[in-house]
Amino acid sequence: MAQRALKRGVFITFEGVEGCGKSTHSKLLFEYLKKSGYRAVHTREPGGTKLGEAVRRVLLDSPEINISDMAELFLFEACRAEIVKEIIRPALDESAVVISDRFSDATLSYQGYGGRVDIGAIKTLDRVATTGIVPDLTILLDIDILEGLRRARKKGIDRMEKKDLSYHKRVRLGYLKLLRQHPGRIKRVEVSGRIPEVQAKIRREVEIVLRKFERPR
Repeated sequence: MAQRALKRGVFITFEGVEGCGKSTHSKLLFEYLKKSGYRAVHTREPGGTKLGEAVRRVLLDSPEINISDMAELFLFEACRAEIVKEIIRPALDESAVVISDRFSDATLSYQGYGGRVDIGAIKTLDRVATTGIVPDLTILLDIDILEGLRRARKKGIDRMEKKDLSYHKRVRLGYLKLLRQHPGRIKRVEVSGRIPEVQAKIRREVEIVLRKFERPR
């Protein structure tokens, strides 16, 4: 397979409520793009770096630690600053396709709309952490809250999944508000039907964006 070159790096993020299938679909897209000849990088938040993975364990798998919504915000932004420096920025500078399982929209939806932390404060911190990086495309995987939580809890319940139903409803409404604010960047894909059907919809959106930046062969 010949290498497919891009004029610049392309940043694609996956977002959605618990159990929407972000991890599954972001990895499937990553493998598809590699097989198609693109230089691709896959990462996740929180995680992706040694710092991020350590903080992930604190944020998700440490029920004995009380963490306020404001403290969550700072922990997520610390992870984001590191992943931007170590992984995302260098890969974009090398004209790779970077795929991230969550990014800034997650913080706005979870800590902002879900946890009711001031949106202005989040945006200010996030601009510092990301150094201004904004995704070229965000795939919002939309699923019914109860169905999503049912799917997520089959694998065990982490700190975020333990939060009450009203919190998760606010998170989904937050994502839908961001969708209305950024219709050019955020594309909603309904999670219904089989995995290959959903993945096909995702690939169509991705290919539209990649065509804009692909160098002629």
